[in-house]
Amino acid sequence: MLDINLIREKPEWVKEQIAKLNDTAPIDEIIAADNRRREILGEVEELRRQRNESSKQIGYWMGSLKKMEADLKRAEAGQDVEKAEHLRTQLNSLQFNADEAKEETRKIGERIGELDEELRQVEAALYEKMLWVPNIPHESVPVGPDDSHNIAYPPLGAPEPQFDFTPKPHWDLGPDLDIIDFERGVKLSGSRFYLLKGWGARLQRALIQFFLNYHANKHGYTEIYPPFMVRSAMFEGAAQLPKFADNIYRDAEEDYMWLGTAEIALTNIHRDEILEEADLPKKYVAYTPCFRREKMSAGRDVRGIKRGHQFDKVEMYRFTTPETSYQALEEMLQDAKDICEALGLRYRVIEMVTGDLGFAASKKYDLEAWAAGCGEWLEISSISNTEAFQARRANIKYRPEDGGRTRYVHTLNGSGLALPRVMIAVIENNQQADGSIVVPEALRPYLGVDVIR
Repeated sequence: MLDINLIREKPEWVKEQIAKLNDTAPIDEIIAADNRRREILGEVEELRRQRNESSKQIGYWMGSLKKMEADLKRAEAGQDVEKAEHLRTQLNSLQFNADEAKEETRKIGERIGELDEELRQVEAALYEKMLWVPNIPHESVPVGPDDSHNIAYPPLGAPEPQFDFTPKPHWDLGPDLDIIDFERGVKLSGSRFYLLKGWGARLQRALIQFFLNYHANKHGYTEIYPPFMVRSAMFEGAAQLPKFADNIYRDAEEDYMWLGTAEIALTNIHRDEILEEADLPKKYVAYTPCFRREKMSAGRDVRGIKRGHQFDKVEMYRFTTPETSYQALEEMLQDAKDICEALGLRYRVIEMVTGDLGFAASKKYDLEAWAAGCGEWLEISSISNTEAFQARRANIKYRPEDGGRTRYVHTLNGSGLALPRVMIAVIENNQQADGSIVVPEALRPYLGVDVIR
């Protein structure tokens, strides 16, 4: 969520930045709602002041009435007719003024109640509109209309695999080795589902274990095992709702939603907390299955296991100070690259332009691995700095060491790495002429074999 002060002070600039994302947002409606909210707050403050003054005046008059009533009783007891009559006249006048003030105070109270109700409605509408505003791209992000303008840097890692035979894509290689079963996956759950069997299942499990161990032991991340379903408020905090509601699987009866990424759970670990600056950065890594209602276009990513409604992913996550978040982004990119190097992958870095940045990121990199069998670069990681966008939604702050006011943390997320596309690259790049697969050296301790036959 953006800072309302930014929208309030620079609405046209915010519109220009959002236009670079090929997105829109109800900025004018937000300004109108914010103006009405401030008008109501000002009116309520003035009415409360008036009510306080009226209450003091009523108190003064009630005190005067009690004193005058006591004087009237004494005058009547002393049979001082003239004085008693005079006091009765004054009493009537005071009582009238007191009653009139009470009525005015009552009306003020009713008006405050009406305004309080309107304020709740206006604030709810303002909050809902704010949820639809995307993050602002960092000034270093190249401006471009779509993914065709993304910057692909030269390939890194292993050289392109060379074969003296025609390499098979994984959708042929997997069934031939009996490690991927498409037909029975479809029988169980429908299109876009599959079974991993035997060494296929073990290879995927080995990759997950390898990723977790590498990040925990070499990169200093704390491993988290989160729930795989969380409350809808957690999706809102991670900027998945309301924008991506159509992609989320959910429980039909309870307020539970299935994670589309571990990022959602990791974002909210410190929800509504104030952290100490000395405890930052916090670095977490988590494995989860991921569930998404993918809207898949016919003819694109339709073969094999590249794209599905369920997949596995190991996610890196950091909470940092604003001053260190862009250094952290580069570190997380390197953490993902280290995994690629350890697996002997040929990979490349993609820097996203504004038109392909997405909803929550201020700056984003993708990593793509070369898969020799299908002849494609496959996205295996996406690494983003969301700055304070998620932290403002989830109300996560830190207390500066210098004792200043609390500030929102910056949050960063990145795949470290995503399956099954890493497995596709491993299978296709390491295949042999006899149909076997040479296991990358880094994975051999996890699998206990050098070759999958």
